[in-house]
Amino acid sequence: MVEDQSILISLKKAHSHLANVIKMVEKKQYCVDILQQNLAVIGLLKAANNMILARHLRSCFTTAMSGSDKRKKEKMIEEVVRINKVVN
Repeated sequence: MVEDQSILISLKKAHSHLANVIKMVEKKQYCVDILQQNLAVIGLLKAANNMILARHLRSCFTTAMSGSDKRKKEKMIEEVVRINKVVN
């Protein structure tokens, strides 16, 4: 699936960048350079997170909302609200 591939690419890039940030800290490189690289990691993780959330809304959430199980619908809504609080 193309969407899964995009998620994996973002996560792998973040993983690679994070390894570089760790090396930069270990080498006591200039703090602002470390901060900039760390922000790049955060950006990649946010992008991956948004893609994962979109995938969830298109699949699991949509399936639950089209069903008749009221408890499952409420659970799905609560999950999205909880995740939104964490992100913000």
